Amino acid sequence: MEQKTILIWFRNDLRIHDNVIIHEAVRKNARVIPVYCFNPYFFSKTSIGTLKTGSFRTKFIFESVLTFKEKLKEIGSDLIVLFGNPEVEIIKIALHYEVNDIYVHQEVAFEENNEMQLVEKALWKHRIPLTAFIGHTLYHKQDLPFPIKDIPNVFTAFRKKIEKETSVRQEYPTPEKLSSPTIENRFDLPTFEQLGIIEPPSIPSNGLNLKGGEAAALARLKYYLWDGDHLKNYKSTRNGMIGSEYSTKLSPYLALGCISPRRIYFEVKKYETTRVSNDSTYWLIFELLWRDYFRFMFKKHGNRYFKVGGFKDKVFSFGEDQEVQFASWQQGTTGATFIDACMKELNATGFLSNRGRQNAASYLINDLKVNWTWGAMYFEEKLIDYSPSSNWGNWAYIAGVGNDPRENRYFNPLKQAKEYDPEAIYTQYWNNL
Repeated sequence: MEQKTILIWFRNDLRIHDNVIIHEAVRKNARVIPVYCFNPYFFSKTSIGTLKTGSFRTKFIFESVLTFKEKLKEIGSDLIVLFGNPEVEIIKIALHYEVNDIYVHQEVAFEENNEMQLVEKALWKHRIPLTAFIGHTLYHKQDLPFPIKDIPNVFTAFRKKIEKETSVRQEYPTPEKLSSPTIENRFDLPTFEQLGIIEPPSIPSNGLNLKGGEAAALARLKYYLWDGDHLKNYKSTRNGMIGSEYSTKLSPYLALGCISPRRIYFEVKKYETTRVSNDSTYWLIFELLWRDYFRFMFKKHGNRYFKVGGFKDKVFSFGEDQEVQFASWQQGTTGATFIDACMKELNATGFLSNRGRQNAASYLINDLKVNWTWGAMYFEEKLIDYSPSSNWGNWAYIAGVGNDPRENRYFNPLKQAKEYDPEAIYTQYWNNL
């Protein structure tokens, strides 16, 4: 039987380990053409003038793509890097290499799904099938104890049923070799300029400066759990504001698929067996489950997460000067020093602690009376760990239009600063830069 040629279109799955689309291609003994496409749309401006992808995340993507390319070379393949509309550029490659099928990971948000559908439609004319796989969550969709449409809108009900009735599937094996034809390596990464992005400034010494890629992701996991032994105290440190040790810092790697949530889960389980099992180890898995939950809820509610009223159709009353207030919030010049420090850290590094995000969001919504979707779009530009479901799911939660069972969740910035930055070290550092 003639060997099939499969084009693997990588998007937010830049890893070799626990990767279903690589596994399936290897299982079929196919020749593999790995492709990554920089789609200009995802670097364009939003309706309010922010960027869909800002400079820090662009740099992180560049690093992740380059290290993935090197990893593929180590196992006998390579990565074709394209720049342009995927429904045009990927078709060219598919026809050039006479591929029999295209494999891709299914996403949950509208724009990412639309990107895939445009490619599928273009392929149809050439009678090349596109096969989409599920591989971004800790729990597989088919293993859920309810259909997507019946998932509870409150996390606790979802969590209890999942923990009681569902188990995590084992990881897919890491391939030692990929069979690929000679790949004409004439494609390079686009430049910041080509993408219309200004190259990011250097990060201040107190800021988080993560390097993209699978190797960096696995090294971070190893360091946080095993070398630094930080997991044992995670629940008590996770609301920290300064440094790299208070939380795992794995979210950017999860967002780009440089690390599998199942890899994290099974490492935690191993840690529980060999070191300690406590509230902290449970809490890390608990947060992976929240990530799953937002992805599944996106499948349930679709675009309603992007609407001001969310899936609760809540009506807001915004301030008359919300454009001015929004600008002061973006720049960290509101006069609320704790909030300003949070925004300055975000602008200077592309990262912000979970506690900082909640406070910044609450302040924009409740104190400044600004449209919460503007804040979500600003975070979309700035965060290196942006993923649609987590970002918009969390913003909708704070705005009271998503999965929060409480109607009005308010974070008092003075009280929060006193509790989480009692000596004002964080506030002073970022405001005095």
